[in-house]
Amino acid sequence: MTETETIAYDVVVLGAGPVGENVADRTRAAGLSTAIVESELVGGECSYWACMPSKALLRPVIARADARRLPGLSQAVRGPLDDAAVLARRDEYTAHWHDDGQVRWLVGTGADLHRGHGRLAGPRTVTVDAPDGTRRTLTARHAVAVCTGTSARLPDLPGLDAVKPWTSREATSAEQVPGRLVIVGGGVVATEMATVYQALGSQVTVLVRGKGLLPRMEPFAGELVTDALTEAGADIRTGTTVESVARENGTVVAVTGSGDRVEADEILFATGRAPRTDDIGLETVGMEPGSWLPVDDSLRVQGSTWLYACGDVNHRALLTHQGKYQARIAGDTIGARAAGVPLLETDEWGAHAATADHHAVPQVVFTDPEAAAVGLSLAEAEQAGHRVRAVDVDLSSVAGAGLYGDGYRGRARMVVDLDTEILRGVTFVGPGIGELLHSASVAVAGQVPISRLWHAVPSYPTISEVWLRLLEAYRG
Repeated sequence: MTETETIAYDVVVLGAGPVGENVADRTRAAGLSTAIVESELVGGECSYWACMPSKALLRPVIARADARRLPGLSQAVRGPLDDAAVLARRDEYTAHWHDDGQVRWLVGTGADLHRGHGRLAGPRTVTVDAPDGTRRTLTARHAVAVCTGTSARLPDLPGLDAVKPWTSREATSAEQVPGRLVIVGGGVVATEMATVYQALGSQVTVLVRGKGLLPRMEPFAGELVTDALTEAGADIRTGTTVESVARENGTVVAVTGSGDRVEADEILFATGRAPRTDDIGLETVGMEPGSWLPVDDSLRVQGSTWLYACGDVNHRALLTHQGKYQARIAGDTIGARAAGVPLLETDEWGAHAATADHHAVPQVVFTDPEAAAVGLSLAEAEQAGHRVRAVDVDLSSVAGAGLYGDGYRGRARMVVDLDTEILRGVTFVGPGIGELLHSASVAVAGQVPISRLWHAVPSYPTISEVWLRLLEAYRG
């Protein structure tokens, strides 16, 4: 490795995914010189192997499902999806795995991009091993922000390496649709990819260790998604473990804990994430390689005065939009500390505190039906010691839902704190409800009392009228 120059910056960011980009954008807005280091594509996991390609794959699936619920249109969309066209549109949304456009945006912020593998080399110091074999040293006067994200975690199973299993990356970038696909897992990746590939013509089998799909949401969310996938032809097996996998003459064979042999052309493991911190030099600053990075609410790593961690690596909320929120908080905090602001706004909901991580994390699962939630589930609220009441409404009772499609099935729940009469959490499940979630996020994050929500009048006839039905059910 050939050593080159040492360059001093105010801030150095490791990782140029959406989180790192947002840190750099905010520190540049604060007038701080900023370097950002990326070993793969600028834009990160979300742009090329997660959020964008998965939603590009899901959109035609959901559009067809919605059309099939409408007389006068349903007969026109009875045929199969055009797999090649769906995959081609996915390719467009990943820019064919080229990052030129993202690089132009990033450079336009005034940040300096350094391509290569970045590692900490002691306090406020990062070395970058570039593809051309040179090594550059970057020093940070104020902060280093680790935004390296996560990678798929694979189980320790006999025969797994030889099988060449899919992870979320292979599932979202596949060039062909397998005839048979086994999916191991029951979370967001598992349910969304089951929705995609069953609709594209695969025979999908989902093997779930636990009791059901989407275990982190209200139980009815997983139940409704399971019903829909089963009706579409998928085989959902709960309480099922995988003991071994092998390829026999090109066919994947998964052996379950009960001894069943499940055969497929490909197998996708959607069994969790691990932090990408195993090779970023944590040992040079007294930390354990491969570990999550615990932070305070200003996103500063605990025990440090200069090291920050945003996004998945801090294990607070493994969602792109939540990581970008953290990045905005961290960037503004770094800027304020660099400017010598004597008193930061670190109290709850302050400008320098990522409070939403604790109370108002939103998520949409783009299955059919969609499942969306923000804040605490009923079980989580009770476990946290809140005195709460859950209020449920059948979404099919709302005029806008019936107009959306015949045979509409869905459910909504709000969890009300009985002592303060604010919402601790809201969940919607049903076709077309993803865009409803931000209203719930505003209500939960804003701690809007029931008495004021009563005056927020939903337009008729929209699905959002479910808010009125929920409030009526609560008031009696």
